[in-house]
Amino acid sequence: MIPTERMAAVDANAAALGVPRKQLMESSGNAVAREVRAVAGPGAEVALLCGRGNNGGDAFVAARFLSAYDVTVSLLGRPESIRSDIARENWDALGAAEVPTETVADSAALSLGEPDVIVDAMLGTGVTGALREPERTAARLANESDATVVAVDVPSGVDADTGEPTGGETDAAPRVEADRVVTFHDEKPGLGALDAAVTVADIGIPPAAERYTGPGDLLALGRDPESHKGENGEVLVVGGGPYTGAPSLSARAALRAGADLVRVACPETVAREVQGYSADLIVRGLPGDRFVPAHVDRVSELAAGNDVVVLGPGLGDDEGAREFVREFLAGYEGRAVVDADALRAVPDVDTDAELICTPHRGELVGMGGETASDPDERAGLVRSFADEIGHTLLVKGAVDVVSDGDAVRLNRTGDPGMTVGGTGDVLAGAVGALAAALDPFRAAAVGAYVNGRAGDAAASESGNGLVATDLPDRLPEAMRDE
Repeated sequence: MIPTERMAAVDANAAALGVPRKQLMESSGNAVAREVRAVAGPGAEVALLCGRGNNGGDAFVAARFLSAYDVTVSLLGRPESIRSDIARENWDALGAAEVPTETVADSAALSLGEPDVIVDAMLGTGVTGALREPERTAARLANESDATVVAVDVPSGVDADTGEPTGGETDAAPRVEADRVVTFHDEKPGLGALDAAVTVADIGIPPAAERYTGPGDLLALGRDPESHKGENGEVLVVGGGPYTGAPSLSARAALRAGADLVRVACPETVAREVQGYSADLIVRGLPGDRFVPAHVDRVSELAAGNDVVVLGPGLGDDEGAREFVREFLAGYEGRAVVDADALRAVPDVDTDAELICTPHRGELVGMGGETASDPDERAGLVRSFADEIGHTLLVKGAVDVVSDGDAVRLNRTGDPGMTVGGTGDVLAGAVGALAAALDPFRAAAVGAYVNGRAGDAAASESGNGLVATDLPDRLPEAMRDE
């Protein structure tokens, strides 16, 4: 099964892989026509109730495939309000093909007659709220009819993820009571709750559109235009001591990836240097020149005021730092991205925290995991290890592997030049910012994708001269869904 939000991403990823949305609509419409032919013979009267989105566009296509039937296409709204170019093209094609059409702007003018089949293509997945006019009246007429009702993707007025009415159980607005549902690519979670036969139609979406990250994954991003400072994420980067560049890169990346506020907790001996990398950072210096267990209480106090902690950049691998990581994670219950030298502590720590671990393949082995040269085999091993440790893994490589122990996503963005030091720190910071708004698995998958895109953009200008500081400022463009 596939939730509606993920289905929208897969559609966009398929288009990026070279499968045009117009082709997918053609295949979807053909599948709807096949379902109509399965319930009624040639010459039967078919009424298609069509909305102004791509759901209606699927029905416009279906009408062309039903030339042996007595078809009437009813558009609920004005043609100029059709919302997508491909749906509008298919509406225009009906006129050129002399398929009978009508527009319904007033629900009082809507009459279905006595058709043998009604195709409900008014509203697709992702629609919320109760049905409005004229869809409200159309749903009532469809339910009162003796016709076989075939819904496109999901019955109008039904939440495809839950099977519940979009207007709520107590809302008086009707929903279409379909006899059959034709859904595409994979079944939606809520369809099993309906008293309807469900057909899943293969419309030509390649498996890679679901398996690999792509521009569709960026649809998960967004920002409320009325949000206030801090509502888009506050991130604490914990690192530094032996190194100053690593925590600075992570912090700058978190800001560029959308966090409102980024704080850095680092030893006081390097605090001035870390602050010098950017005036946008809020730096908290801690006594000494390395992290030690004595810092746990103060860092825990700072972490409590943030949405996500990025733990590990530039931390060093001495015993004091390792014990600090173990003690901090043992008492932490929030969400954290764990990178670099902090990774080794994860398998041995009993923690209630939600962790996103970002090792490269060598660090994965150091954590106790296994790897392989074949991407599919490696994906299986990463999934197994993520399930074993109970945390999300983002294993960096020429093909990144992301798994939460259940789902697996691969990422192919990125340039060989990103083997240069520091790009992993940028990734950790970007994932930290994303984890303030998304669940850990999606944050890791989107983070891998946008970090790779930023690297690709940098490599196109710098070639083998790419350096990690080229990446943070390219993250905003990499996160655009274009």
